[in-house]
This record gives sequence, C-alpha cells and structure tokens, in this order.
Amino acid sequence: MTLLIKNARVIDPSRNHDKTTDILIENGKLASFGEFDVADTVIDAEGLIAAPGLVDMHVHLRDPGQTYKEDILTGCNAAAAGGVTSLLCMPNTNPTIDNADTVKYILDKAENASAKVYVAASITKGLKSEEATDLEELKSAGAVALSDDGRPVENTAMLINAMKKAPELGLTITAHCESLPIANGGIINEGEVSRKLGAKGIPDSAEDCGTMREVSFADALNVPIHICHVSTKNSVNLIRDAKKRGVKVTAETAPHYFSLTEKELLKRDADYRMNPPLRREEDRLAVIEGLKDGTLDAIATDHAPHAVEEKLDFEKAPNGSIGMETSLSAGITNLVKTGKLTISELINKMSTAPAKILGINAGTLKKGAPADIVLFDMNESYTVDVNKLHGKSKNSPFKGLELCGRVKYTILDGKVVYEMR
Repeated sequence: MTLLIKNARVIDPSRNHDKTTDILIENGKLASFGEFDVADTVIDAEGLIAAPGLVDMHVHLRDPGQTYKEDILTGCNAAAAGGVTSLLCMPNTNPTIDNADTVKYILDKAENASAKVYVAASITKGLKSEEATDLEELKSAGAVALSDDGRPVENTAMLINAMKKAPELGLTITAHCESLPIANGGIINEGEVSRKLGAKGIPDSAEDCGTMREVSFADALNVPIHICHVSTKNSVNLIRDAKKRGVKVTAETAPHYFSLTEKELLKRDADYRMNPPLRREEDRLAVIEGLKDGTLDAIATDHAPHAVEEKLDFEKAPNGSIGMETSLSAGITNLVKTGKLTISELINKMSTAPAKILGINAGTLKKGAPADIVLFDMNESYTVDVNKLHGKSKNSPFKGLELCGRVKYTILDGKVVYEMR
C-alpha cells in the first residue's frame, strides 16, 4: 500500500530539512521525496507543514486502575488528535508499573492504538521508596525508561543505584524533582495569589532542591539524568549551569509553564492546579529563555486526566491537567508566533529531541523510518472547546483560549489515524 502526501512543506529537524516537496510512503515506511503522481491514497497538503509525529515523553494514561479518567486507547486518540504519534506513559497507575506483567499489559493493550506507547516503569515498588524494583526484569518486559513520577524517589540510595544501572540497560531516568517536606501539602504556587486566596502554597525551593539533588548525583556519578516538568527560574538556572559544566542532564518543560501564570488560579478553578504549580511571570519568561538557549531540551505535556467531578472542589481536587491535543498549538501561539522559536526549533523540542533522549525510533522523516507524520496548518486559529476533545477528561488549562496552529492529519506507520473534519 502506498500513501502520497503532495505539496507539503516538509520540516525535519533531524536532518536540518525545510523544503516543499511530496512524500511517498510505502508499507508504513518513508520511501522517497520528490514529485510523484500516483499512489493508492493521496493527501493534498498544499499550505500544510509535514513534520515528524510529536513525541510526548510525559503522559499519564491512568490505565490500569483509573480508566474512568482515561485509558490507553482514549489517551492515544487524544494523542493522535494533537499530532502525537509516540508517547511515554508514567508509572503512577493502580497497580503501579513496577513489574513485568503490568508493563506487558500496557504494551499489549496499546498494540492497535492510535499512537505508539512506550513505558516508564517505576524505580521503587508502589512509588513508596521502600523497595527497589527489578530493573532488568522491567527492561526485558519492554520498559524504555524509569521514573517514580507523581512523586520523587525519596530513598537516595535506590535512586543512585538506578542511575548507575540505567545506562547499562539502555534505560532513561526521568526525574520528578520535588522536596516533599518543603512542598508540605501545598496546592498552588506560594506567593501573591496563594496569599490572596488563603491557599497553602508550594515554594519554588521545593522544586529547586529536587533539581539540585538530581543534577548533583548525575555530576558525581557521571551518568545521565532527565529532569521533568521544569517550572521555576532557579531550576532553569541550575540546569543551565550544569550543562555548561558538562553534566549529562536533559530537561523538559510543559506548555502551561511557558503560556500561563499563577494568576489563572484567581478563578478558583482546579483545572489550573497541577504539580509543579503555575508560577510567576518571571518564571514563565525564564522557561521561555531556557527553551531558546537550549537549557530545556524538550516540551512534554504531563497530560494528567481527571474526571469532571474530581476537579469541582478547588481545595481538595487532585493535581493535573490534560494537554496532548493543545500542545502543538500552544507552542506555535506562544513561542513561534512571538518570535521566541522557529517552527523547526519547536518541532525539534516536541519530536526529534525527546525521541533522542528516550532512544526510540521516532522524531525523524529520514528515508526508511516509520511513516509517523503530523500535518498541520501553522496559521489556522481556533478556540479550545473541551467538549470537542478526544480523551475522556476535560481538565484543560487552555479551555476557552484562542490558539493558532491546527493539526489536520496524523499518520502512524503510514496509516491515517486522525483527520480533522
């Protein structure tokens, strides 16, 4: 079977390519570029950008155990609608992804999904920092990464052991950086807004101390570490300094951290509560600067679905917001259209770089690679309507906002898995 994409502006950061051309796909692989006339299926992509499918390296699918919020198939439907063709699911499920059977359950269920699911297994059993998982078993079962995300690894000896073993096993450690005693049960950023609302705040230092710890371990051990969801200016500075010193650290941020601030919480709407929390304008600008200068390598969503009723009580609601369907447009709106990044730089941070960090076969449009492609209109604007989203949950911090950049098609292994209608 052949698929022909005609007249697309093809942007591929993996080979510094930006050119209008046709793409011929054969048997799920990228076959050739040039001018073609005949194929089994033809997509006219005049005016559209064709890029490697997005790689979201931080996603909570809630499956197993909380499938009323999301499941593997609905999460992948949301991914496809946002141009995401590969995603890394986090281990804070029920049961935790801390054993081979749960890894295999996820991979088996995702076999026919609308995106490729990669698994981050936990470093400690039940995320409790009391007993280490069997890393070799998890790797053999198909995990590609390790994390206790949702919580930090409190047992430093277990974290150090995992950091030493992970490179030997070809696993990436993605670190949730937080000091729980400093966070002390806070629910939003500590500052002007928390004082106005009388809500318990989370100081910047809760994240910054965690970042400093993980970076210090990577430096001392001379091993890689990937820092999740960076939200503070101090953490950006810590990572920037570490990179200058040659520490093997990579880092991600999320669209809400470069788009929104703590002022959204004045609405007392728990859809704007996540962990780390939305910070100040100075932190938002520091995150953007970190993306510009390469301190922050990747953009991931930390897609965290919750049921509508769970988010009704501002004080008691669980943390987290969804993001896969709006991530590309949030990046175009707040980074590309503002001149902070080029569209190629944005695609690199949302596709090529995260694929490289995880060591997966994605993030490229080289000949012979899997035909995982997103086709989008960089200039089309729309208003985010949560009732038209494709996952189970509606807790989007971008709800009601006008964003620029619209996914038109998502192609997975040469098959159209999403088409905007």
